[in-house]
Amino acid sequence: MSWTRLASPSRFYRAAGAWLPWLWSAAALLSAAGLYVGFVLAPVDAVQGEAYRILYVHVPAAWMSMLVYLAMASWAAIGWAFNARMAAVLSRALAPTGALFTAIALLSGALWGRPTWGTWWVWDARLTSELILLLLYLGVIALGNAFDSAFDDARRGDRAAALLAVVGAINVPIIYGSVYWWNTLHQGATIRLNAAPTIDAPMLLGLLLVTLGFWAYAIAAALARARAVLIERESEAQWVRALTGASA
Repeated sequence: MSWTRLASPSRFYRAAGAWLPWLWSAAALLSAAGLYVGFVLAPVDAVQGEAYRILYVHVPAAWMSMLVYLAMASWAAIGWAFNARMAAVLSRALAPTGALFTAIALLSGALWGRPTWGTWWVWDARLTSELILLLLYLGVIALGNAFDSAFDDARRGDRAAALLAVVGAINVPIIYGSVYWWNTLHQGATIRLNAAPTIDAPMLLGLLLVTLGFWAYAIAAALARARAVLIERESEAQWVRALTGASA
């Protein structure tokens, strides 16, 4: 099937509905397997002790907070540049999931920081830029909803949210590079694309499994939210009326 066919709201709705059971199942199984490896099978860290295990939630959530933002900004740019309805819907649908992962990353980071650094929070570059990311997500959601309500026109809300999403994307490389550009308490990356991992194999396996589980969850949540948005926006379309049994 050509991916361009999914630009049709009715085709996207049906395809997303077929994928959702598989994605929800993958999210649950992969996350559970990763947490089991991380909390049960992985060895105790020689320096941080048992406290390091919060990283099996913190690190994948932090990764996903940045990845989801880039996906959201990319769909926003496509929707803005080409007036593509489905791209705009996907961008708006990703924002709440990205905000959730960012909040989890900040909360779990505080839980890890207390026994490790002796404090819940420090205003260093990594933590501050991650907090800004959460504010950007919330801003995209609030701005889009405000324009939707003020003008009773979802397309205006899409464009307003897209502008903030695209501009805010500059914060993602700042988050990633902050530990290398400035003197921060936050440790550097132990997993890099251009170097071998510096952690034990079970630790790495746990992190990767949870990350894949979170990734599947992010896709499933966005698709489910996009389907709900389509039902609301296309309520007068024939395919929605046929789906809901509404009378013409």
